[in-house]
Amino acid sequence: MIRERDYIVLQKLGISENKLYMQLENFRKGFDAAKIVKPALVDDGIILLSDSKLKDYVELWNLNKEKYVIVKFVPASGAASRMFKELFEFREAYSPDKYADLMLRKDFGSIHYFFKHLDEFPFWNELRDKYAETNGVAIEEDLLRKNFVQILNFILDEKGLNFGFLPKGLIHFHRYASEVRKAFDEHFVEAAQYADSGNKAFLHFTVSPEHQNLFEQRVNLVKEHFQQTFGLHYMVGFSNQEHSTDTVAATPDNQIFRDEKGDMLFRPGGHGALIQNLNNIDADIIFIKNIDNVAPDHLKAKTIDYKKALAGLLIYFKEKIHYYIAQLEEVETLEDEMMEEIGLFLVQNLCILPSMQFKPQNRLERIRYLYNKLNRPIRVCGMVKNEGEPGGGPFWTENADGSVSLQIVESAQIDLKNQEVKEIFAASTHFNPVDIVCYVKDFEGIKFDLTQYVDPATGFIAEKSYAGRKLKAMELPGLWNGAMADWITIFMEVPIDSFTPVKTVQDLLRPQHKA
Repeated sequence: MIRERDYIVLQKLGISENKLYMQLENFRKGFDAAKIVKPALVDDGIILLSDSKLKDYVELWNLNKEKYVIVKFVPASGAASRMFKELFEFREAYSPDKYADLMLRKDFGSIHYFFKHLDEFPFWNELRDKYAETNGVAIEEDLLRKNFVQILNFILDEKGLNFGFLPKGLIHFHRYASEVRKAFDEHFVEAAQYADSGNKAFLHFTVSPEHQNLFEQRVNLVKEHFQQTFGLHYMVGFSNQEHSTDTVAATPDNQIFRDEKGDMLFRPGGHGALIQNLNNIDADIIFIKNIDNVAPDHLKAKTIDYKKALAGLLIYFKEKIHYYIAQLEEVETLEDEMMEEIGLFLVQNLCILPSMQFKPQNRLERIRYLYNKLNRPIRVCGMVKNEGEPGGGPFWTENADGSVSLQIVESAQIDLKNQEVKEIFAASTHFNPVDIVCYVKDFEGIKFDLTQYVDPATGFIAEKSYAGRKLKAMELPGLWNGAMADWITIFMEVPIDSFTPVKTVQDLLRPQHKA
């Protein structure tokens, strides 16, 4: 199966022959469905803070954050092309005789609505000015003439704003009285308000290699402005998804898929590959939030409070866990009552239930179990009430060793053909908005190797195509599910209005994005 020139490709990518065969084996046997036991609910896996507790954890964060190196980690490699999918489709389908049919819909999200409200988008001023300068005609005139395809060409293509080929992070998101901010810019503003320490704010963006230069140019434009605004010094880093995390494509019968030249075809391994990027960051506490989930300034207050509360809760649990680890270290003097207390803490507070088959044979074996369960990376994950949004959700899940713990589970990971599983999934009340705060060092301050806490059995296989030929593509365990499967996981409810993603360009017209 492996040809001589394949070894050169594998060496260049940093992928071992053994890893290649493991990927092919995964195609053949597939991935087992996640064993969800029950949904995580408020007071049964999800913490709901009272107003007073919210203030307490915000204050705990404010009092302690200077002790830590903090990084805001933002996955930002997503292309904006998906935001403009409907515009691309309209342009492809348009012809004068089809105009009436294409404009039949007039509701929010329709092409008619897009053009009618074009001057309300945050990019309007730049579009208007550049359009007139480039085309020698005002865009308002072409709107009246219904020259919609020409306008879309200018919005989407390189001769104009080039939005169809930019990363989502560099699209205008909010228009203020004195400035227009891109999604990328808003993370500078957020970092200054909850992720600063020692008059510094560290931001790290994962970007695609072809866009990194554009992001670096944007840093040069906005960094000084935000430093003066907030009195902080920003440290900004970038990384790309490593090619060693790529996965080989397979034919429908699970053989190596080869392109027209006979070379193996590799594909990016999905956002789960970013666990390596996260692992390379030297920090104590890391905030994780997607590039498109940002609100304008007048709606940021609640987001900031809950971000601080998530981090305060993380500090609280981290201190408790490290105290118990210190007790377990003193094997000779450790009292049975303390072991009992730690065991109850695992079950009642950390929602970690041992396997029914686990029967420690002696005192040392029980201590070792408690120690291993506590000495792991910690994450506190915000969870939002589900109001119809797609995405993973919080569940109590049975692990390979028979233990039960809290996990974020995507619908693609479960067997919805199983009626019992389907009912459990339907009973879920919350979803994952990717609002996570992590502590990635052990009780001695030594950084965990995060790659050791991944569940490799939680990948995903999808059908794709290449040059008209069907293929199987494999994604690695997702960053916030399989890649963090063996972390200590704590869920906390956060308000729905702290979740303001932009999936389509029309979302920028929603009230939560009007600056």
